[in-house]
Amino acid sequence: MATRNPPPQEYESDDESYEVLDLTEYARRNHWWNRVFGHSSGPMVEKYSVATQIVMGGVTGWCAGFLFQKVGKLAATAVGGGFLLLQIASHSGYVQIDWKKVEKGVNKAKRQIKKRANKAAPEINNIIEEATEFIKQNIVISSGFVGGFLLGLAS
Repeated sequence: MATRNPPPQEYESDDESYEVLDLTEYARRNHWWNRVFGHSSGPMVEKYSVATQIVMGGVTGWCAGFLFQKVGKLAATAVGGGFLLLQIASHSGYVQIDWKKVEKGVNKAKRQIKKRANKAAPEINNIIEEATEFIKQNIVISSGFVGGFLLGLAS
């Protein structure tokens, strides 16, 4: 015996109505959305005034500098504290350091770093060229970022 499902009932309320928002239509009608997310939008930075670019670069630079300062202090404290604890443990006799083994390990690490540095040189040069080109094309926002970064480090 087959049962037939009744057709779904549509509930409508007089005080509530919902509208479906089609984002493609929305993007076509609203120009700011096209400028930011459109295919032919180009670099976003070119759309803003020089003052806005400097402020945007300065604020992002300050945030980056401030975070860099805080993380740097935390890292320096951790490394210095670890070194201090190792020295105390060494002088107390808890830790014995085999300096010949340490020297062999350091020399091995130096050789590996030299090998990898020679292999990575073309990649690093490519990254440096791209960064230089970006800075040349966006000199205003880049200078704002550098100034903000230095202010962030100082604060």
